[in-house]
Amino acid sequence: MKKRLPICVIVIAVILCIVPASVTACKKSQPSFTVGICQFAQHESLEEAANGFKAALTDQFGDQISFEDQNANGDYSVCTTITNELISKNVDLILADSTTALQIASTSTTTIPVLGTAVTDYGAALQLDHFDGMTGRNISGTSDLVPPEALADLMHELFPEAQKIGILYCSSETNSQYQYDGLKDELMSLGYTCDSYKFVDSGDLASSAEKAASQCDVIYIPTDNMAASNAAIIANICIPANIPVITGDENTCRICGTATLSVNYYDLGYATGEMAAQVLRGEKDISEIPVQYAQSFTKKYNEEICRSLGISIPDDYIPLTNH
Repeated sequence: MKKRLPICVIVIAVILCIVPASVTACKKSQPSFTVGICQFAQHESLEEAANGFKAALTDQFGDQISFEDQNANGDYSVCTTITNELISKNVDLILADSTTALQIASTSTTTIPVLGTAVTDYGAALQLDHFDGMTGRNISGTSDLVPPEALADLMHELFPEAQKIGILYCSSETNSQYQYDGLKDELMSLGYTCDSYKFVDSGDLASSAEKAASQCDVIYIPTDNMAASNAAIIANICIPANIPVITGDENTCRICGTATLSVNYYDLGYATGEMAAQVLRGEKDISEIPVQYAQSFTKKYNEEICRSLGISIPDDYIPLTNH
């Protein structure tokens, strides 16, 4: 006579078989996403923004998120190629890390969601006739814009006796031109004269920097990718000439600057990643997400360069640390 198993044993055995299968099915049912990242140039601010972005999405999705992460090393044509490759792979979302990367992505796709970061002015970058904080299309993101009046006040606080301030930037970067236009008016309202010193690429940066150093009391470098990538050239010209340089970001300031009004680019990238999570989950339509702006700025200074130039810094400035 066969022995029958107690009904409770059979029930437990069935449950043990079903539970692992249901957990596996649940895991398989969770959506996975591939996000493309196009970083235009090789410098620390853009890298920090990309790292913050990836950290936010990894916190949100864990191993359900993967990244196609590429760097154009300051080459426009390479940036275009990278963007087109990401589009051909049909990634779920693109991070355009810099103004140039955003401009290329904006002309390359109207369907894949694109988020920018380390972009100063979205209206100018996208050539929008009217910009009220939302682009109305497949683009949004975060801005590293520092209010021009705050920058002008910083320069006036440090160099009240200066007469002429030169703004050194790459002529092809629309975000730099935008910063020049806004800052010039603020500086002139404080009694300074102000002029632009433009360069096309790293080949003629030195001649523009030399001209600015010979004609100006102070030089300002906006959040300009080409200048940031070649900050050592500027340092080799301005430090021996005893000309102080104010920079738009702290990583450039570490190399050639005296002081900066700093944005935390990791935090900026992290905020962009949180926006991306909302888009990927379908919680928000990207065309209706307002561009977010950095909320806090920190006055920092390069202790070594300030000492070598004999510049006294107020107590509320924070010394830059080396990475």
